[in-house]
Amino acid sequence: MDVTEDLSQYPLELTGDDVPMVRFLQVTKRYGSLTVLDHLDLDVVEGEMVTIIGPSGSGKTTVLRTLMTLERINEGVIYVDGKPLTHMERDGKLVPASQKYLRGMRSKISMCFQHFNLFPHMTALENCMEGPVHVLGIPRQKAWERCEELLEMVGMADKRDQYPSRLSGGQQQRVAIARALAMRPKIMLFDEVTSALDPEVIGEVTNVIRRLVSEHSLTMLMVTHQMGFARDIADRVCFFLGGRIEDQGAPEKLFGNPQRKRTQQFLRAVKEAL
Repeated sequence: MDVTEDLSQYPLELTGDDVPMVRFLQVTKRYGSLTVLDHLDLDVVEGEMVTIIGPSGSGKTTVLRTLMTLERINEGVIYVDGKPLTHMERDGKLVPASQKYLRGMRSKISMCFQHFNLFPHMTALENCMEGPVHVLGIPRQKAWERCEELLEMVGMADKRDQYPSRLSGGQQQRVAIARALAMRPKIMLFDEVTSALDPEVIGEVTNVIRRLVSEHSLTMLMVTHQMGFARDIADRVCFFLGGRIEDQGAPEKLFGNPQRKRTQQFLRAVKEAL
């Protein structure tokens, strides 16, 4: 965070009847002289699935990484469930969040990465149980039962005792989704979860995400290059350019009749590359 920023302009807490589950308020993220997010404003309501698309370097993944608190922002405030995520209240003012505060707030969020990140020395079931037992403090028996249910949901119950090296990419990604869900998040983040997969197994993972969208009330943000999947699954699509939202709307509107020239160019280029 920039030391000189005046944080008094931001509310200590979001109140009212229409508080979003996620709010980015004038969020800026820089790496040296490179601005990756540029005074970004973004609201995501509870239960909404928002898909983020755009060219490389437009800030898509940085949105997820700052929301997961993997990256510190330079300006602005991110709110989760009405409370500041990147900051905390002290003596009636907002100050940069401590690590302890971040850990507590981060418990509401889970993220699936494009490269699975499973523990190689643990079975599928053990991978899922690690967080609930050691981070959330859930009793092992209760965690075991919950993780068994989640592996069943993602179609991996029969592989629960297999190590990651014995699983295909699609199977590993499904275990990773079950592991993320085991943390009982309110918000799920998906960062290009199919980009490292062979084309024939992408459907395994997209079908799981489709089921999550249709059967669970999670708030979800997904970065993807799969335009067809984005069109099918999202409540809203945001097209990012230069660290800001260049265009957004319902999938049928943004894909079927994009109004902004840069959106048209991007979608045309994507279509031609297929």
